[in-house]
Amino acid sequence: MSERKNINKEDLLKPENMILMYARGAFPMADKKGEINWYFPETRTIIPLDNYNIPRTLKKFMQKTDLEYRYDYDITSVILNCARRKETWISPELINAYKRLIPRGNLHSVEVYKNNRLVGGLFGVTYRGAFFGESMFSHISQASKAALIKLIERLNEKHFVLLDVQFQTPHLEMFGTVEISLEEYDMLLMKAYSKNFSFG
Repeated sequence: MSERKNINKEDLLKPENMILMYARGAFPMADKKGEINWYFPETRTIIPLDNYNIPRTLKKFMQKTDLEYRYDYDITSVILNCARRKETWISPELINAYKRLIPRGNLHSVEVYKNNRLVGGLFGVTYRGAFFGESMFSHISQASKAALIKLIERLNEKHFVLLDVQFQTPHLEMFGTVEISLEEYDMLLMKAYSKNFSFG
């Protein structure tokens, strides 16, 4: 993973600059001291929107469950839940930066409710036809996985081109993640930016 040079860090967290950085394929993370760095991996991990996998147990769970799914209903609560861990890259400064993206229509969430209580979800940044997944959380089994499937369904419904999940993990691998080169990634970005898509 290669680290982007840090210049005018506070300026980079302004909404218009954050979107520019995301649009180029970079993303921010705070270290244990709260220092925010921007990263630009040379190997990119995506979930192909036309060739993803739904684990069999998850499919059965979603067919039988009484969970409710909402989009962009309470984005701030999703961010705060994702940040509420012993170790997190989502610092208070980043929380505020993400919240500033909400009125611009560049930050979105998928939320999972049980008996009207938020029990799981995820959030990410959008720019045209690209969704840059950031974080997910779950208070009950399978909730975050169900949120991811609902995200994929939504992106396909809205004709999005790219779902960027940043890093390969065992949790994401079961959904059919693929690692691609920076060259392939740039081609997907160009295709994703060819039209102005809407998540909402």
